[in-house]
Amino acid sequence: MAKYTELVNDILKNIGGKDNIISVTHCVTRLRFNLKDESIAHDDVLKNMDGVVTVMKTAGQYQVVIGNHVPDVYAELLKQAGISGEMDASVAPKKMPLKDRAVDIISGIMMPSMAILCASGMIKGFLSLFMVFGLINPEGSWYLMFEAIGDTMFYFFPVILGFNAAKKFGANPYLGMMIGAAIMYPTLQNVDLVFFGKTINASYTSSVLPVIFIVALAAPLEKLLNKVIPDVIKTFVVPMLVMVVIIPVGFMVIGPAANFIGYILATVVAAIYGFSPMIAGAFLGFFWQIIVMFGVHMLIILPSIINLTSGNTDTILPLILSASFAQTGMVLAIWIKTKDRKLKDIAFPAWISGIFGVTEPAIYGVTLPRVKYFIITCVISGIFSALAGAVNLTSYQMAGMGIFGIPGSIAPDGSTSSLIWALIVTFGALVAALIVGLIVYKDEEPASEEANEMLIKQTESVLTPIEGVAKALNTVEDSAFANGLLGQGIAIEPTNGNVYAPFSGTVVSLFPTKHAIGLVSETGCELLIHIGMDTVKLNGEHFESFVSQGDKIAKGDKLISFDIAAIKEAGYSIVTPVIVTNTKDYLDVVAVAENDVKINDEILKVMV
Repeated sequence: MAKYTELVNDILKNIGGKDNIISVTHCVTRLRFNLKDESIAHDDVLKNMDGVVTVMKTAGQYQVVIGNHVPDVYAELLKQAGISGEMDASVAPKKMPLKDRAVDIISGIMMPSMAILCASGMIKGFLSLFMVFGLINPEGSWYLMFEAIGDTMFYFFPVILGFNAAKKFGANPYLGMMIGAAIMYPTLQNVDLVFFGKTINASYTSSVLPVIFIVALAAPLEKLLNKVIPDVIKTFVVPMLVMVVIIPVGFMVIGPAANFIGYILATVVAAIYGFSPMIAGAFLGFFWQIIVMFGVHMLIILPSIINLTSGNTDTILPLILSASFAQTGMVLAIWIKTKDRKLKDIAFPAWISGIFGVTEPAIYGVTLPRVKYFIITCVISGIFSALAGAVNLTSYQMAGMGIFGIPGSIAPDGSTSSLIWALIVTFGALVAALIVGLIVYKDEEPASEEANEMLIKQTESVLTPIEGVAKALNTVEDSAFANGLLGQGIAIEPTNGNVYAPFSGTVVSLFPTKHAIGLVSETGCELLIHIGMDTVKLNGEHFESFVSQGDKIAKGDKLISFDIAAIKEAGYSIVTPVIVTNTKDYLDVVAVAENDVKINDEILKVMV
C-alpha cells in the first residue's frame, strides 16, 4: 500500500484535512466521506489528481471515485489519518434532507459488508453451476462444506448488520452484534412465545430490517444511560440494561413491525413489476448507470437483498443485469477502434473491470466524456432489460456482480431455463453494444488545415511566472509531468524565489503546503505552477503565500515566495513545471521560451 501514500496524502489535504472528516467508508470503487464542511474541499484539484477518477456530491456524502483498488487506498487513508472510519461521536451529524439521510444510513450500514456478501453469493453461484454440470455430488461432504461457506454470511446477516448499524448510529459495535445474535437465537425462531397474553411467532435469521431498527433504538438508549450511570459501573451495567430492555422489545414489537415494512416494500416493488415487467425493465435498464453515478442505487436494490437473503426469489436485480455488460461492450469497441494511445490505456482496464460489474472507470473515463456513446449504452441496456422483464427472468440467490451475477439465476432444483435467459440478456447486451460501437465510434477528427490556420490566430499568451532557465517538460524527473499526463507546458529552473501572476484571473487552488498553485485566466486557461519535485513533503516550510484560494489576481501580482537555497539544502529539486491542465480544451499548447527567462517574457502560447 506504500504506492498509495502520496495519493492519500493529497486526498486528505484537499478534502480539508483529517479534522474535516466525520466518517468515511468505501464501496467497490468510491471513498464515501461524511465531511463537516464540504465547501473547504478542493473539488477541481481532486478531480484532476492522478489516481482519482472524479468527485461526486450526493446523498449527503462527498464521494471520491478511485477505481478497483479503493480498498487499498481506504486502508492507507485510515492509517494516515489515524481514524477508524467510524462516526466521530463528538460531532453532531449534519442536517440533511430525509431522502439523503435515508441513503446515507442504508449505504453506511450495507456497504461495508457488500464485498463479503457478493463473495458469498459467488460461492453459491459456482456451487450451483458445478451441481448442474455434474462436477460435484450434492449429497457429498465437499458440497456440504462449500454450501455452509456460501450460506454463512446470509444466515448470520443480522449479526453483521448489527455491527455495521451500531457503528453508523454511534453505539458500541459489539452491542450491535449481540443484538443481532440474540434475535436469531435458535430456540426463539418460529416458536410460539407468549408475552402479556399475546403470542409472538417470528424468525429473524437472514433478515435485514429488524436488527437495523432495533439497533437504531438501542443507540440513543445507550447514550442516555452512559450519561446517568456512574462511571465506576457503567462499563458493564449500560450494555446489560440495553440488552434486557431492547432485545425483548425488539423481538416482540420492533422486529415484527420491521418485517412487515419489508413485506410492504416487496409488495410495492412486485406491484410495479406486475403492472408491466417490460416497462419496469426498460426504465431500470436505461437509467441504472445514471442511478449508480449518483450513488443512490442501494435504496432500489434493498428490497431485492431482503428477498434473496430471506430465501425468496427476486425479479428486480435481473432487470439491471444487462447494464454493466452494455457499458463493457461499448468500451471494448472503443478500445479496439481508437488510435488514441491514451484512450486505449484507459479503456483496456475499464472493460476488464466492467465484465465483473465495476463500471465507474468505464463511465467516467471513457463513455461519459463522449456522451453519445454513454447514451447508446443506456438504450441498449434498456432494450435487454425489457427482454429480461418480458421473460420473467428470476434470481434465486444473492450472487456477485457482473458475470458472477449470472449463476444466481439457477433454480434450487437445478433448472437452467432462467440461466439461459440470463446469458442471452447479458451477453446479448455486450455483443449489441460491441457491434454498435464498432460501427459508430470514431476518434475526434483533427481540424482541417484551413480551420487550424484560423484557430491559430486566436491565441493566449502565458507569461513567465518565475525567473530562471526554461527547459522542455519531458526533461522533468517526475514521469507524470514529463509524459504530459497532467497537461502540456514547460519547466523552469528558478534563479529567483518569487512567483508572479502570468495573466489576470483567479486563484482556483492553493495547496496548504504552498508548493503548488492553480490559476485560471479570464479567458479560461487553467494553469498549474508546481514549485520543485516532491516539495509537498516540506509541509510548507520555506514557502510563503501572498494570496488565498478564490482571490482575483492581476498580471504581475506576487503569488508565492520560496527559499531556493533552503529547499536545495533539504535535498529537493527546485525544477518547476508550468502546466496548462485543461490542454484538451485547446488546439495546441506551445512552449515558446528558451534558456533564460524573465518576468513578463512570453513562455507559453495557448492556441484556442
